[in-house]
Amino acid sequence: MHIDISIPAQTLTLFDDQGQPRKQYAVSTAANGVGCVKNSGCTPLGTHIVRAKIGEGAPENTVFVGRRPTGEIFTPALKQAFPERDWILTRILWLSGTEPGKNRLGEVDTMQRYIYIHGTPDSTELGKPGSHGCVRMRNSDLIELFDLVPVGTPVHLHEADD
Repeated sequence: MHIDISIPAQTLTLFDDQGQPRKQYAVSTAANGVGCVKNSGCTPLGTHIVRAKIGEGAPENTVFVGRRPTGEIFTPALKQAFPERDWILTRILWLSGTEPGKNRLGEVDTMQRYIYIHGTPDSTELGKPGSHGCVRMRNSDLIELFDLVPVGTPVHLHEADD
């Protein structure tokens, strides 16, 4: 099983062990485009793994800060109270790069950049770039994906068909 994230298509596709597409979801990657450097606000490219799964069993729309539930459940009123907050909701698949010098170690370390696949408010437009570097998904889609993939699942983020 592996995950393929197409930056141009703004899609995440889950492939089974035979290489057949099993599920496809709309996502939103970085508004700043692609890049692997720390503090760039970009989505990193290359091969990664799901290093950790966070939030199993949490209610849909659980708010996370620093990878910990805050005790809040996202609502439009909460969004209005904190309009500048980058909402990380429901579940987190924390990514770790596997390519030293490209997306692992030093100034290009995906895990140290806290790059996740995570839930986002239902009002967030998917299918176009808009995140701060992470891969945003609809909460119900993320719950489904979270339950299907184990820690260690390969994740390939790319700009072209490669």
